[in-house]
Amino acid sequence: MRLQGKAALVTGAASGLGLAIARAFAQQGARVCLADVNTKGVEAAAKEISGLPVTMDVTDERQVDSGVQACARELGSVDIMVSNAGIQHIAPLVDFSYADWRRVVAIHLDGGFLLTRACLREMKQRGRGGTLLYMGSVHSLEASPLKAAYVAAKHGLLGLCRAAAKEGAAFGVRSNIICPGFVRTPLVEKQIPEQARDLGISEERVIKEVMLRNTVDGEFTTVDDVAQVAVFLASFPTNALTGQPLTVSHGWHMA
Repeated sequence: MRLQGKAALVTGAASGLGLAIARAFAQQGARVCLADVNTKGVEAAAKEISGLPVTMDVTDERQVDSGVQACARELGSVDIMVSNAGIQHIAPLVDFSYADWRRVVAIHLDGGFLLTRACLREMKQRGRGGTLLYMGSVHSLEASPLKAAYVAAKHGLLGLCRAAAKEGAAFGVRSNIICPGFVRTPLVEKQIPEQARDLGISEERVIKEVMLRNTVDGEFTTVDDVAQVAVFLASFPTNALTGQPLTVSHGWHMA
């Protein structure tokens, strides 16, 4: 029970990586607030793990602030933040609409900022320290074609993580970013036919030659792989580990 006595807030928690992390935290004794723009989905997910559901559009300043306040009020604190909400849009730069660019950047990067600010305020006020975790990507560290907004936003999250590590240290808050390779979530499933279309190749070739080509074993990273890394970072006993990207990618990216 490595997170006994801790309260965690996870965004994008109705499915995929967010739900897997929320489950892992609950299994380790944490009280978990699950936040998602999908009200029905997050209520079902919260019921599964006896967590607190909160409807939250991470690009809405009021919803983020009120959701963090609700988490602190109902669970007693916010000790762990996981900024996980995200989307993807596949298109060549020359065809990338500004509206799609703004939507991707807003959810990943603006949402990460709003959540960080609200949680950091709570952590500072309560004086218990805390952990800020960001869901980055291998694309926080390198680029791929057809994903300009996603790559830019994930690079930005790495910078936000490092800035938060510098500022949060004064009141005992550490900040790290998890950088997975391809995880076969609904977000990734949607990309397979889109990349096949834009690259003019089969879906099987997208998986083998685009997504998994640079791994050491041709395997997808799993949601459980990422969830266990989140537990490790959330339960790390000191602030020695802060401001760091931790890559979970079957060797796709080796720092």
